[in-house]
Amino acid sequence: MVRAGVCYGQQTQVLFIDGILNAQRYCDEILRPTVVPFIHDHHLMLQHDNARPHVARICTQFLEAENIPVLAWPAYSPDMSPIERVPVPANIQQLRTAIEEEWTNSPQSTINNLINSMQRRCVALCEANGGHTGY
Repeated sequence: MVRAGVCYGQQTQVLFIDGILNAQRYCDEILRPTVVPFIHDHHLMLQHDNARPHVARICTQFLEAENIPVLAWPAYSPDMSPIERVPVPANIQQLRTAIEEEWTNSPQSTINNLINSMQRRCVALCEANGGHTGY
């Protein structure tokens, strides 16, 4: 899952969330470290949809305690959010182009480090009998 925030003239960092996002994780991994400082720094109001983690009691109480104003958001209206219109690859060709750009910009030092790790990877694979190695 990918999370990010936007406002006029600014944007947050992109956050990648592995696994299921529950209300506690939303508070701990998104609101507290990223959203709250961003809103306070720029004097903004939070707009998020009515996903369960967003409207859970723990999150609404947290936002109230942090003095974060929240825009009332009608149910079933996610398309009204401006972030839903931020360009992302719309088709395979655009995705290909984005991947090619990232590939071209990959530092050779990163590739060298990966090659240098092959012996460790092979040993770990043998020790795991072909199973998961953590690499």
